[in-house]
Amino acid sequence: MPEQWTYQKAGLDLEKYGETISGIQGHIARTVRARAGVIPPPFPPRTGGKGVGGFASLFDLSAAGRYANPVIVTCTDGVGSKLKVAQMVGKFDTVGIDLVAMSVNDLICTGGEPLCFLDYLAMPKDDPALTALLVKGIADGCLESGCALVGGETAILPDFYQPGDFDLAGFATGVVERDQLIDGTKIATGDAVIGLASSGVHSNGYSLVRKVVFEAAKLTVTDHVPELGATVGDALLTPTKLYVKPIRALLAAHGAAIHGLANITGGGLPDNVGRILPPDKRVHIARASWPQSPLFAWLQRCGNVADAEMFRVFNMGVGFVVICAPSAADGIVKQLAGDRIAAWQIGEVRTGAPGVELA
Repeated sequence: MPEQWTYQKAGLDLEKYGETISGIQGHIARTVRARAGVIPPPFPPRTGGKGVGGFASLFDLSAAGRYANPVIVTCTDGVGSKLKVAQMVGKFDTVGIDLVAMSVNDLICTGGEPLCFLDYLAMPKDDPALTALLVKGIADGCLESGCALVGGETAILPDFYQPGDFDLAGFATGVVERDQLIDGTKIATGDAVIGLASSGVHSNGYSLVRKVVFEAAKLTVTDHVPELGATVGDALLTPTKLYVKPIRALLAAHGAAIHGLANITGGGLPDNVGRILPPDKRVHIARASWPQSPLFAWLQRCGNVADAEMFRVFNMGVGFVVICAPSAADGIVKQLAGDRIAAWQIGEVRTGAPGVELA
């Protein structure tokens, strides 16, 4: 008699999937309660089924604020191979913060306000406990950023991922008033360049991080690094800094004086500041204008990495950049200090071919 197959036998347990969905509803709900504008599904979630209330999520833009001429802003990103470090440490409750930060920190570079967020989680088999930890971090990041986790997708792919592997991607939607859109066109010669401190590596460059730390330096995640006052695992899993609230506050206080915003991700300061410059503007950055990060100094020693490569891959201690009228620079740095964010004037805008000089 031919073998009888079921979905569960093929690797997908629908009962376990129902348990997974039930375990994340509370995290989703706490973000929805905190964000005006989310339209809830007409029927309550059901235990044991998919239970997410419909096929798409709805948002009432009129409830988001008084936008006369709103423009929708969308972003997507992932956590990348930082997830491998989370697996090595066995700590999964903060990489969701990284996921949110990677999108919303891009979104606010337009001057926009994050409204809602969706996630995509792919794994070889349902794991309700792991999923709950991941979604907890996503919800924490959404709450800190003022947006709602309105839905997502969990893909169970038993023949695609090896046991223990998983991947995370995220999608953010926001809004900006058209006449308040920040796109770099107002950047002028003489503008000040303000650097905001990062919380660490953030979520870029981990392919190089893992090579230099675990292969070149032959360290383990439990090894203690004296100059960092932390284990390797804790240092590398520090969540990406969320800049939404301080940047939104700066825009409210100094809006017209802020001419450009850049999230410093892969490509470091040269690529990410360079991408917002007008055709005749060049940025000069003084490398000695902010304190050297002991984390990046340690990483550089681990792999004997050249200075140019470090600045090309990592944020080097500056996770976000504000380009503003020079008259506003001191006030912006002071306001950020009040928000407990270290910031420094790290450079200026000059006339010339677009690009970034590090000196």
